[in-house]
Amino acid sequence: MRLNPFDTSKIKVRSSDGGGRRMPGGRAGGMGCGTIVIVAIGALVFGIDPGQMLGVVEGVQQQGPQPQVQQGQRSEQEICSSSQYATEACAALTSLNETWEPEFARAGIPFEQPFLDLFRTGRVNTSGCGSASSASGPFYCPADMGIYIDTSFYDQLARMAGTGGDFARLYVIAHEYGHHIQNLTGIAGQVRSAQQQNPRNRNQLQVRMELQADCYAGVWAGKNRQLIERGDLEEGMRAAASIGDDTLQRNAGQRINPEGFTHGTSQQRMEALRRGLDSADSDVCNVYFDFG
Repeated sequence: MRLNPFDTSKIKVRSSDGGGRRMPGGRAGGMGCGTIVIVAIGALVFGIDPGQMLGVVEGVQQQGPQPQVQQGQRSEQEICSSSQYATEACAALTSLNETWEPEFARAGIPFEQPFLDLFRTGRVNTSGCGSASSASGPFYCPADMGIYIDTSFYDQLARMAGTGGDFARLYVIAHEYGHHIQNLTGIAGQVRSAQQQNPRNRNQLQVRMELQADCYAGVWAGKNRQLIERGDLEEGMRAAASIGDDTLQRNAGQRINPEGFTHGTSQQRMEALRRGLDSADSDVCNVYFDFG
């Protein structure tokens, strides 16, 4: 995908590597929007105990204070130029902000940019969602509105999806940004409330959350179709298929258990991404929820 040049003064980028370690803070609470994918990938791909993983990455239900950073924090420019993955991620964040902010303005909903934390340290501390290891994979913390990405996950994704293309990586960031949209619009809060009221439907509601985030990722790509290159769509579909619940369970040598699904099947994830991409209209993603 041919992303446009970006201005680092217009995005919020941080790094938990080197001279800018995130200070521990906040507290762990209810399940955050992006934590289930962490558990799924951590447990099924990396062999981590799901209970242990849930204990370190659950997010709080309300927004917390912004992260505190020690002296020596690298500038956005230094972070964004530190690697190909970082440059690509900063360009994607710019594009996502530029795509979604006008949508919020038209809807009359206050918009706030998320920040992107790129790390490769083995562990990251957030200000409201506890800490997570490199095995966690990408996640969104609703408490501090941060998208956390251990860039080593991209290497793992390339092996899982069978592609090292950039669009697979951009899909990951766009998906986590989709959780930010859900946070700002109140959908995330409504889902958490529904999960608390009816715990038996918890996983089913979580699946819808993840599929809607996939749909939002597709909408972003659809609105920037002029930047899409040959092979990008195939890369995105392979990435979506590689992290479907059924595929993760199968690749881990487990029996396919629909009751344990938290993100949807590979087919559902591809369909959600395609739904948003073909329409380029965020309204189509409302199909996953009807709160009246």
